[in-house]
Amino acid sequence: MIQAINISLQFGGRVLFKDVNLKFTKGNCYGIIGANGAGKSTFLKVLTGEIEPNKGEVFISPNERMSVLVQNQNEYDEKTVLETVMLGHKKLMQIQEEKDALYAKPDFSDADGIRAGDLETEFAELGGWEAEGEAKMLLTGIGIKEEYFYKLMSEIDPKQKVKILLAQALFGNPDILVLDEPTNNLDFKTVRWLENFLLGFENTVIIVSHNRHFLNKVCTNICDVDYGQINMYLGNYDFWYETTQLIARQQKDQNKKAEQRAKELKDFIARFSANASKSKQATSRKKELERLTIEDFKPSNRKYPYMDFRFEREPGKEILIVKNLTKKGYFNNISFSINPNDKVAFLSDNALATTMFFDILSGKAEADSGIVHWGKTINWSYLPQDNRSFFDHSENSIIDWLRQYSKDQTEMYIRSWLGRMLFSGEEATKPVNVLSGGEKVRCMFAKLMLEAPNFLLLDEPTNHLDLESITALNKGMIGYKGAIIFASHDQEIVETVANRIFDLENEFSFKDLQTVKFED
Repeated sequence: MIQAINISLQFGGRVLFKDVNLKFTKGNCYGIIGANGAGKSTFLKVLTGEIEPNKGEVFISPNERMSVLVQNQNEYDEKTVLETVMLGHKKLMQIQEEKDALYAKPDFSDADGIRAGDLETEFAELGGWEAEGEAKMLLTGIGIKEEYFYKLMSEIDPKQKVKILLAQALFGNPDILVLDEPTNNLDFKTVRWLENFLLGFENTVIIVSHNRHFLNKVCTNICDVDYGQINMYLGNYDFWYETTQLIARQQKDQNKKAEQRAKELKDFIARFSANASKSKQATSRKKELERLTIEDFKPSNRKYPYMDFRFEREPGKEILIVKNLTKKGYFNNISFSINPNDKVAFLSDNALATTMFFDILSGKAEADSGIVHWGKTINWSYLPQDNRSFFDHSENSIIDWLRQYSKDQTEMYIRSWLGRMLFSGEEATKPVNVLSGGEKVRCMFAKLMLEAPNFLLLDEPTNHLDLESITALNKGMIGYKGAIIFASHDQEIVETVANRIFDLENEFSFKDLQTVKFED
């Protein structure tokens, strides 16, 4: 068990949490959610001891071991892959090192023998003799081939490093498992493997994630960070969302009724307080008015952008035809056609192949051979995964940046589109070269909506977005009347939007799946 007792934390004048009391118990998985900047990751750092709270304490049951997903991918570059995973259980590895040092001594004494015996007992109790086998099983399960086990981490691709560090966090059956964005940069197969692992995990799990499908699958409780408080709800993310929406509606309705009754009472008092025959009733109404309390309803700090993709030109029957498209090292002999209203998810374990595919469709790159034929009525817009070229060399304000893509140059018109993406007031005057990753993606969506295309190309559109923006994007993609080809690791979007899937398993294997099914 881990418990937050009267935790308060503030930086300068900004209060992140105040008097937080939460208990996390064995057998449960807790999802930490909240708006960007609310303090989700900071709260995890308080729980793990990385940050000291201004007030309160974190209590962990005696002899319980906590494991944390490491965010620095280069921390173990001098270690082998297998060593890195086993270092997830630091105490076990310390015992191993001390044992090895003792046995290597040329003058091994009786005292050394007694100490070695104690270490051997503790090593066995911690599962030391099975540790290497467990580490290998974890690596295999998470998709790391045996040929990499003894390579240095410095030689490993960053996308594989993410998996290895996740295996490290899971290693050794920790009593408390803390994971900050564990599904980032993981493919569908690995995310499903992690879901199944956590469903069978019997200890305490605390997670920050923007992956709604993942939260729905594994969480037994949701902890909502809002207004300096952290409130715990029983159930998964969808249950939390429906519950809080219902509470908000009920409270608003209650307040409306109270406000209406207050108005009636005030009107009665004003009309009859000077009337002797009505004075008793007026006095009674006045007392009722004094007792009437109207709840100070606070809408959530969360802000949902408004994503509504519409087009001006109706597309014809001929949308897109691709024949024998080949790019050496990426894909070979891809052929397909897109029908009106098709929404196609493009899946591949090779993100470079996916991006190359989108770049060729958009004309940004050239294929070695094959044909890309767009229908005459089609005007497409492309949201690339890497948007740096749109921002890095620009000192324009957000308003001026978006103005270059608009026919109507008036500031009021430009601000109306930026307002949809939560850039209002002075926010819209910030220079684009200092924006965060999420802000840049929201700018790109404002540009895309302004262009009003009748075909969308979206390469990992949820990257850098918070849960609120992802939810808005999901609704916008469902409601869009044109055709879409998109790549996304957000399983919820794939399942709710796509009517077809293109699966690029490797350079020479391309499948066009007409129905969407995911095995749990």
